[in-house]
Amino acid sequence: MKNAFLYFLLFSCTLVFCQNTKLKTTELSTADLENKTYIGFDGLGNNYYIKENVLTKQNEEKSWEYKNVALGKITSVDYLNPLKIVVFYEDFNTIITLDNQLNEIQKLNLFEIDNTIFASKAGLASQDQFWIYNSLTQQILLFDYLKNTFKTIGNPIQEAIKYTQSDFNNFYWIDEINNWYAVDIFGKVTLLANIPPFEKIQIIDNEKLLFSRDNVLYCLNNRTKAIYEIEIVEKSFQNYYYKDQILAIFTNQQIKNYKIKLP
Repeated sequence: MKNAFLYFLLFSCTLVFCQNTKLKTTELSTADLENKTYIGFDGLGNNYYIKENVLTKQNEEKSWEYKNVALGKITSVDYLNPLKIVVFYEDFNTIITLDNQLNEIQKLNLFEIDNTIFASKAGLASQDQFWIYNSLTQQILLFDYLKNTFKTIGNPIQEAIKYTQSDFNNFYWIDEINNWYAVDIFGKVTLLANIPPFEKIQIIDNEKLLFSRDNVLYCLNNRTKAIYEIEIVEKSFQNYYYKDQILAIFTNQQIKNYKIKLP
């Protein structure tokens, strides 16, 4: 691990801020938030919100709601597959799966399955599995939700974790010294880059991520080792979400959608 860290100290020095090149955006639409927390949107045109621990899915024609008062605060919502939405309640170590109309499909209390699993991250993986980060053992797990069995992936993570994200085939994390890692479903761990300091971040894939700092939004291209500032009109914002060349910037009051092509 020490050798890998030293290597990436050298590697990360090649990241270059493109000071004179801003990524252009085209404003598409603006919508009011109405005191809801905006999560993002899926590939079918549905937007997701949380208000008072009620999950709302909404499109131009209809909206659906899911709430589970007994489980308290929603930690995260994974809608990689809009037909199998994953709602995670960390305080109760519980994963709920919902269908496309937010009807409950399955409830998994991880304590009841294995009392050594204390999940702090849960997301959908391929092959009928969930990604789980077990904070007790500092290990990444693949949990088969049909068989209620799990397997560990890779070695325990030694450094404290600042951020995690997952897709069907990869679990990503960024540690306290801003090293960006990925592990695939076969257990291959890759050290992708050492990234600049950030306040908010979204990993697009193993080559690109967005990060914000001091109310400025950037795109990092890990393949070309270039960092670009993204041109937006907001002087301050709460968060953002990118998918399929659409960038949503949201404040406490509204969401503004932009068209953008990332390099």
